[in-house]
Amino acid sequence: MKIYNSLTNKIENFIPIEKNKIKMYVCGPTVYNYIHIGNARPVVFFDTVRRYFKFIGYDITFVTNLTDLNDKIYLKSLEEGTDELAIAEKYSKAFLEDVVALNSLLPDLTPSVLGYIKEITKYVEKLIEVEAAYEVDGDVYFRVSKLKEYGQLSGQKIEDLISGVRIDINDKKENPLDFMLWKKNEKGIKFKSSFGEGRPGWHTECSAMIDDIFGGEVDIHGGGNDLRFPHHENELAQTYALHNRGLAKTWMHNGRIDLNNTKMSKSSGNMILVRELLEKYDANAYRLLILSANYRSPINFTDELMEQYQKEYLKILRVKKSLFIILDLADEFSEEVEGKYIAQLKKAMDHDFGTANAITYLQSLIKEINAKMRDKVNSKDLAVLYNTLEKYLYVLGIEIELKKMSAEDRKIYFLWEKARQEKNFDLADNYRKHLLNKGII
Repeated sequence: MKIYNSLTNKIENFIPIEKNKIKMYVCGPTVYNYIHIGNARPVVFFDTVRRYFKFIGYDITFVTNLTDLNDKIYLKSLEEGTDELAIAEKYSKAFLEDVVALNSLLPDLTPSVLGYIKEITKYVEKLIEVEAAYEVDGDVYFRVSKLKEYGQLSGQKIEDLISGVRIDINDKKENPLDFMLWKKNEKGIKFKSSFGEGRPGWHTECSAMIDDIFGGEVDIHGGGNDLRFPHHENELAQTYALHNRGLAKTWMHNGRIDLNNTKMSKSSGNMILVRELLEKYDANAYRLLILSANYRSPINFTDELMEQYQKEYLKILRVKKSLFIILDLADEFSEEVEGKYIAQLKKAMDHDFGTANAITYLQSLIKEINAKMRDKVNSKDLAVLYNTLEKYLYVLGIEIELKKMSAEDRKIYFLWEKARQEKNFDLADNYRKHLLNKGII
């Protein structure tokens, strides 16, 4: 398997730290609002990465954090006339609901800042002990000058970064690049610490969580490309300062999704919430849209593009339903797969998770199934193709749940077929409505 590593900016052979096990951490949202379709891209893509690892036999631990303590949450609580805990609980729950609605598997663990205050505080204390951080008037900053490797993930030089930073006259920081680990807090929820009352800075939570959960370097750290700098750069800096090692063996970053050629933003209101999208389109169609592009490339979302993938999904749905009926009536299902198509799936996914190529191979499989159903080949061969189709859909997270027909449904299905053959269209239409309502056809 080869994966593009954002740390080295090249495709590398991927070998897990521990044989047959994958430790994977993906940054989650700040829970002050519902997620939009841009926020959903890493949810869908990294879920597909996880699914593929599971498909090829890895034991994977998948962790996504929730930032449930933040100035944005405080401001949202003022806007909604409630407290920060209520906002955090409301939108944490909403995020996990949206994960499920997008046909993504729930994370194995979802650590939150509120649940990790003790560990984060100790982490900051350790950074102060090794002189990688310093306290000023209750605020704690990371000392960037302590780390010669700073900028390696984002590919930027310290001197270039400094030249681009506006320096405040009364700035308390030793260096304009020094970032906050702990913020003295006058308003909202605050916690006691050895350096005063306050709350953690954004950049230190993930480092502390990974330290506590995994106890060392993870195989893959993922997130949107907008997190590469400064968030992931700062996570990596803290880890180097404290442990003199990397945070992740492989860093993966997905490209953003624009809306009609404009960056999506909650503050500007230029966005489509996942919940709004799923009122109109199927989650499977949105997954196809996202996975039909290289994960590192940007996507420009339009209604026309979404309609295209809705139609593509409906083709898959029709074929799967038609094939399922044939096999259900014949009571002929199989555990075997068509080796050629599975080899193609692995070829696509083993090269930096080439989901676009995987979908191309899926389309070829759909065409072959259509042709063989039309030619009425034996049900044993069709059963092998059906099971192969199921493997593709699992990896891509295209969930289509079908149930075997009851005796009554079978009777109506045969009556529908008979009415069609006899060209009794009114009667056939009545039977068809029943089968449609049951999701059989």
